Amino acid sequence: MNGNERVTELQPGIFQVRGLAGSSHSYVIKGAYLNVLIDSGADHNFPVLERGLSEIGLRVRDIELVINTHEHCDHIGANRYFQEHALIAAYRLAASKMILGDYYVTMYKGNDLNEIPLRVHLWLENMTRLDLGNYSLRIFHTPGHTSGCISIYEATRGLLFSADTIFAGGTLSYIAESGSVGDYIDSLRRLRCFGLEALYPGHGRISMTPAEDIDRAIENAKILLEGRSEDREKIFFYKQQERSSSDAAVEGS
Repeated sequence: MNGNERVTELQPGIFQVRGLAGSSHSYVIKGAYLNVLIDSGADHNFPVLERGLSEIGLRVRDIELVINTHEHCDHIGANRYFQEHALIAAYRLAASKMILGDYYVTMYKGNDLNEIPLRVHLWLENMTRLDLGNYSLRIFHTPGHTSGCISIYEATRGLLFSADTIFAGGTLSYIAESGSVGDYIDSLRRLRCFGLEALYPGHGRISMTPAEDIDRAIENAKILLEGRSEDREKIFFYKQQERSSSDAAVEGS
């Protein structure tokens, strides 16, 4: 971890830039063929991201592809600083909400409102593969938190960029406006089939026990289906936490 404690090299050429004040983390992959950013984070967090890129020797214009894991404003808000020079990619069910300005589902509604139209140049599908030369990314549609959620699997090292599908410790994200608990469980069961070595989530800490975390998340999702309200505080990453202006709330996920 570097001196500002906001940038961590997780693997050779793979960096986490931690988000502040409710913004998602961003992940930077220095590919042999192109430089990739997974989630640009919230608009207000862009100065943090820009400094993080500088720490790893990149300018904003050096990012050639931005992959958005889903359509929420804390993951896509800083796209505006990249979309003039980089390709923006999102799963098709997220892309449609982004480009049409569906502020109810994207949760802008005055929260970090990005006035300029958002662009999506690449509409991703399940099983899309991106070959970066030194790394290979596979896109998996993992609905549950939202209908447009994806997880990104790097097969050569067993890495999962899980965004808001699963957090360390098996904590779940809340079920957003287009989400579904049933879809959530199906997505988690499919992710459990991979030989994972590390989990890189959209908020909170990384995990080196992904299989255990997924198993716990599946059990937590079943609790949601059973309606055991007394257990919800223990398993749920609530909407108000994701929107919180406190970085401590993000770290507590």
